[in-house]
This record gives sequence, structure tokens and C-alpha cells, in this order.
Amino acid sequence: MTLRPDDEALGFLVTDVARLLRAEFDRAIAAESLGITPGEARALSHVARASPVRQAALAERMGVEAMTLSTYLDRLEEQGLVLREADPTDRRAKLVDITEAAGPALDSIFAVSAEMRTDMTAGIDGAKVEEFRLMLMTIRANLVAMRPDCGKGSAAQ
Repeated sequence: MTLRPDDEALGFLVTDVARLLRAEFDRAIAAESLGITPGEARALSHVARASPVRQAALAERMGVEAMTLSTYLDRLEEQGLVLREADPTDRRAKLVDITEAAGPALDSIFAVSAEMRTDMTAGIDGAKVEEFRLMLMTIRANLVAMRPDCGKGSAAQ
């Protein structure tokens, strides 16, 4: 029986890289003095990526509790960076969208992200970085397909 897992296994590596990436993003965003917290910057970036998006789906996508996201969105809405409206298909749900006023903050967030991508892939051939990105997209799609609500995987058996 193995008492210690392989700490270089794919799952551990992906988790470690994600943790380090998030910590560096938080540090870099805080240094930019954008008037929003790193969590709010992540929320704004996710809204821009998926908008308009249901608030519940956004919380799941970000991996945060609904109340945490609600706090971020309250602050972003107060600054005029996002807008929440009732979903016309389900009045109980809220759709979140960015506003034009979010442009400068998003430009800064995207610039920080681009610089981080350059720094974290330093010394790696661009074609290999692209191949890795495509592999991660495939792994993500496979994991989504394994979810019980997709009818595949051990939970569906």
C-alpha cells in the first residue's frame, strides 16, 4: 500500500499551478490600485467573458459561494461596472452584464493577465504553450462530460 501519493501527479500539478497563478494574479491586481479587490477583478473578468450570465452560473464558474459573488457584484454594481437585471426567462434569476464603464478596469486586468502569461511561459516554445492550452481545453471538456448531469461517469452508472 502506498502511503504517500505522487505529488507530481497531474491533479496535484494542476492544483498547484492554479493556486500559484491565482496568488500572483491577486498580487499583481492589488499592485495596480484599480479601486477593486482581486476577487472583484476576477468576477468582472468572468462577467466579461460570459456576459450576460446568470449569477448562479457565474458563481459556479468561478468556484465561489453565491454570497461571496453577491458581495463582489454589489461592489462592482455600486461602481457602475456591472449591471444586474431579472432574467426574462426566470424572474427569480439575475443576469449579470458588464457596462461600458468597466472598459478601463478590464483593460488593466487583461494587461496584467497578458504580462503574467508571458512571464509564466518564459522559456517555453510558443507552439508548446499552444499545444498545452489545447490539451487543457480537452481535459476540461472531458471533466465537464463526466459530470452526473451530463449522463456520463461513475455517478451515472
